Amino acid sequence: MNNYDYIIVGGGASGLMMVYRMSKDSFFDNKKILILDKEKKATNNRTWCFWEKNEGEWDDVLTKSWKKILFKSPIHSLEDSIFPYQYKMIRSEKFYHKIWNQLANKTNITFIEEAVLSIHQEENSAKVITSSATFHSKVVLNSIIFSDEYKKQTKFPVLQQHFVGFFIKTSEDSFNDESATFMDFKIPQKGNTRFMYILPYSKNEALFEYTLFSENLLPISEYEIEIEKYLKEKNITNYTITEKEKGSIPMTCYHFWKNNSQNIIHIGTAGGWSKASTGFTFKNTTKKTIQLIAYLKGGKPLQSFHKINKFWFYDLLLLDILHEKNYLGSTLFGELFKRTSVQNILKFLDEETSFIEDLKILMKMPPANFIRAIFRRIF
Repeated sequence: MNNYDYIIVGGGASGLMMVYRMSKDSFFDNKKILILDKEKKATNNRTWCFWEKNEGEWDDVLTKSWKKILFKSPIHSLEDSIFPYQYKMIRSEKFYHKIWNQLANKTNITFIEEAVLSIHQEENSAKVITSSATFHSKVVLNSIIFSDEYKKQTKFPVLQQHFVGFFIKTSEDSFNDESATFMDFKIPQKGNTRFMYILPYSKNEALFEYTLFSENLLPISEYEIEIEKYLKEKNITNYTITEKEKGSIPMTCYHFWKNNSQNIIHIGTAGGWSKASTGFTFKNTTKKTIQLIAYLKGGKPLQSFHKINKFWFYDLLLLDILHEKNYLGSTLFGELFKRTSVQNILKFLDEETSFIEDLKILMKMPPANFIRAIFRRIF
C-alpha cells in the first residue's frame, strides 16, 4: 500500500512544479506518484519574481509584469526598458490553484498531509518516514533541507538573501506601476549589502521589501522600522498594510547535490537550484524541472543529474567577496549597472551568456577584489 513509483517530498514551488510536469506527460500516466507535505499549500505565502522574453507558461497566473526596471545606487541610477525581457511577479495562491486544478483528476497522483521526518537510501530503493507511516519508492524527489551541514562547513561561504516585505495600499494613486525597482541601494548599508525592492502592482498598491545579502538575520522589528522609514522619506504616509511576508534563502555554492543517491535526488533550494549570487529560484526551477523530467524518462543515474558550470564559479567569487567585505555589494552592483546594459546583466544572471560575453561583463566590475578572490581559490 505504501509503495510508489515516485515520491515528492515537499509541496512548495519545486515539488509542485515537478508533479505538474509529470501530470502533463503521458509517460507518467501509469506511475503511482505521492506528494508529502505537512500542509496543502493554497494561500499567498510566497511571492516569486523572474524575467523572461515574450510570453511564458506561467503568464496565466501573473499578478503583474513590468517592461521597465529602476536601479539606484550612489554610483549609478537608471530607469530603463528591459525589452525583449519582461519582469514578472507571481503570488503563490494563483500558482497553487493552477497546480491543484491540474492534479484534481489524476487518479495516479496522491497527496498526503503529513510531516516528513527523514528520507533514507536503502539497497535498491528509498524510504520516507513521516510522523505516522513509512513509504517506499524507486525515486524520491526531495525539496526539504533536513541537515544544517551546509551552514557548518567552511569550504564555501554561506550568506542569506533575507527580507521582510509590506504589501501596502494607499488612499490615492501613489506609484508608477510601469517600473519595478530592482534594487535601491540609496539606504544606509550599515556594513552590509542592503537594498529596497519595490513592486508596484497598481497605482495605489505595492510591495516594499527590505532585503539584505548578508550572513546573519536581523530582528523582525529592524526590517519593519527601515521600511516605515523609507516610506516616510518618500512621503508615503497615508497607507494600509494589507499583508506582510518574510523569507530567507541560502546564498551558497555548497554542493547540495552531493547527497543525491541511487534512488534520491534533491530539488529546489535543497538541490542547489537557487542562484547562489542572487537567491533567485523560480526561473531556475522552471528550467531544472523540464530537464529533470527528460532525465527521469531516460532512466539515467540520479547522482549524475547536476552539472557544475562556469556560472557556479562566478557566483563563488562574488560570494567570497561579499563574505569577506559584505559592505561592497552596493559598489559591485552599482559598477555593474553603470557599465553594462540591463539586458546583458539579465542574460548573464540567466546563465545564457557566452564566455566572451562573460569576460566583457566581469572586466567592467572592480577588478582588485575579483583578482584576489580568484588567487585565494586557486592557491
